[in-house]
Amino acid sequence: MTDAHEAPTAIDQIGPRLRDERIRAGISQRELARRLGLSPSLISQLESGQSKPSVGTLYAIVTELGVSLDRVIRGDDGPGARAPVSHSPARSPLVHPADRHTIELDSGVRWEELTATTEQDVDFLLATYEVGGASTPDQTLMRHHGREYGYVISGRLGIQIGFDEYLLETGDSIAFDSTAPHRLFNRGDVPVRAVWFVAGRDGDGRRAAPSPHG
Repeated sequence: MTDAHEAPTAIDQIGPRLRDERIRAGISQRELARRLGLSPSLISQLESGQSKPSVGTLYAIVTELGVSLDRVIRGDDGPGARAPVSHSPARSPLVHPADRHTIELDSGVRWEELTATTEQDVDFLLATYEVGGASTPDQTLMRHHGREYGYVISGRLGIQIGFDEYLLETGDSIAFDSTAPHRLFNRGDVPVRAVWFVAGRDGDGRRAAPSPHG
């Protein structure tokens, strides 16, 4: 059996896949940067693998390019929307820890996909926030279509939703409308591990939004 540390990872392929999708969409690096409010140099660094995207930046890019998160992480073929769920009897629905598609994002965030195949309009993830890790930079929130459901396995996870802030500890859960500006961050001195489920996100990615606190 494959060691857990050898689980499939997409970080080395994400940059080239984002570049290929941008070129396929006929958008220059400068134009994509303008649309997202980012610098052209950051887009270049992300595509070349010199930098890792944050949660908010990755969602914003895939949405602007009209592609699914699975397509970028797994390299799925097909149209921009998520590929249909496979019902082939040859494909086992079981996912062992060593077989999860994993991506290391910026600011100490790691995602592990918990499904064996692409799922339409659904993200089902094991999320890890290292000490100091956050979904977006300080004073920046994100928002997107859909609804989020989370359960904290271990650690202390802070969640800001609009002007309100919540602290989730081991065993706590939460559900909220993702159109509200929000930010997730580690509030403790040990890594946070949480099961995260996002439904109805496709068609509108996570965009950085100004903090309501200025």
